Amino acid sequence: MKERKILKNKLYLYLTEFFAGMSVMAVELGASRLLAPYFSSSQIVWTIIIGTIMIAMALGNVYGGRSADKDPDPDKLYGRIIIAAVWIALIPVIGKYIIIGIAAALIFTVSNNFLIIAAFAACMVVFVFPLFLLGTVTPSLVKYCLLVSSQKEGEHTAEEGRTVGNLNAFNTVGSIIGTFVPTFISIPAVGTAITFLIFAGILLVLAIVYFVTSGVFVKKLPVGAALFLLACIFGHDSSFAFWQNDLSYEGESVYNYLQVYENERQVVLSTNVLFGVQSVYRKEKELTGMYYDYAMAAAYMTGVTDKDHLDVLILGMGTGTYATQCRRYFGNMSITGVEIDEKITALARKYFELPEEVPVITYDGRAYLNADDGKYDLIMVDAYQDITIPFQMSSVEFFTLVTDHLKDDGVMVVNMNMRSSESGNITEYLSDTIASVFPVVVTADVYGSTNRELFASQNPQMTETFATGIEKEEASDLRRMMEYVQDLLVAYDGGGHIMTDDQAPVELLGMRVIDGLIANEVGFYREVYDEKGLEGLLEYL
Repeated sequence: MKERKILKNKLYLYLTEFFAGMSVMAVELGASRLLAPYFSSSQIVWTIIIGTIMIAMALGNVYGGRSADKDPDPDKLYGRIIIAAVWIALIPVIGKYIIIGIAAALIFTVSNNFLIIAAFAACMVVFVFPLFLLGTVTPSLVKYCLLVSSQKEGEHTAEEGRTVGNLNAFNTVGSIIGTFVPTFISIPAVGTAITFLIFAGILLVLAIVYFVTSGVFVKKLPVGAALFLLACIFGHDSSFAFWQNDLSYEGESVYNYLQVYENERQVVLSTNVLFGVQSVYRKEKELTGMYYDYAMAAAYMTGVTDKDHLDVLILGMGTGTYATQCRRYFGNMSITGVEIDEKITALARKYFELPEEVPVITYDGRAYLNADDGKYDLIMVDAYQDITIPFQMSSVEFFTLVTDHLKDDGVMVVNMNMRSSESGNITEYLSDTIASVFPVVVTADVYGSTNRELFASQNPQMTETFATGIEKEEASDLRRMMEYVQDLLVAYDGGGHIMTDDQAPVELLGMRVIDGLIANEVGFYREVYDEKGLEGLLEYL
């Protein structure tokens, strides 16, 4: 091994292991945020991220070990660290374009499992190479540490086990810090892009210190530093929504990528999706024309026109669209919202005119029910977001918990957002599960979308109460809307697709629906591509 002053004791090698482990975990967490707007943040996507990173690390371990045995030169290792640092720094600059390019290419050629294939391809292209390089660190450092020990103590050393153990300990501690810092500090505070730059900078400084103290000049160093500076200039304020430049707000929380945009008529929140709406506020204070209007039927089903007061709980408050609608049309309600993402609640207060007197608890919906002993006339479950469906809020146990918090004539309304005509889809599973708990279940499909509203109760007179309430409604626009919903209602007879806490394959079920939706949306363009190829498709577009 080359004589390097900084390596005369093993401390710097241990620090290298520490920061390498930290950076690997930071990149992994950053990868989930970079992919979320395009492929969601579901368990499937996390599985792909973890799997590809493990592939990269395994290949890096093999290569690093062989390389260190063949030529134990630490200059080469720190040269690889420079390349890894530059690659990671460039991810905020070009990563999103690579991801959208891969998705666009595959959407015309992949008929099944698009989410899996596209996310896997994106991970392989964007993240595997730098993590492969970081995977060479541990076996290389084991070799260098043992060589340092042998040079100090003679040809034989009995500290192999201690040395490997110390390296693994430093790597593990670094990985722990690299897990917590991005999640709880850097990503919420400064965003994913700067998080990538921070950890790339740490790696680059690690290599710079090594080469400067060793008095060695390598061309990689000035080139890497220059590329890093360019990445800082062009990637520090990188926006996920490069297709949209008129956002009122774009940022990140512990849980979500968030964007708010508005026009003359409305304010809209989107989270973790390339396109789509999670919450909307109409500035003219009118009905939204979306599923929120359909869900208001639940208030009539529990007797809003005959009761002096209703207690309402919303699990998945978002920016409070449903609460705002209910407050606007019904004055006799006490509404409590539960929203796991406190940043969304802050956006609701700032952009969506959610009143301060409407309390919002920052908590998981099911955990809140476990801690709450209240009884409600109406419980709205609106926690399902594209493929990201929390399994703990889709099981028999969860819906049984909901019944325990409903009054005798209380009603639960669930917004299901991936309606499909295929047998065994996620909507059917959810409906069958609910029907196994509630004796009365009816559904209404939302026009112009894949949403379906499901209403459930222990009260056998639920639909009759709804009809009576419509007759008493004086607001003409709301009455017309409720009459429309009434015509759409279909009684649901449960089947055998039951989900439990032990078995709730919500991600796979959701992915099947997404495959179908993609096939319907791009079917025509696929035909053009099949007949005329890429050139013909580009001409048509």
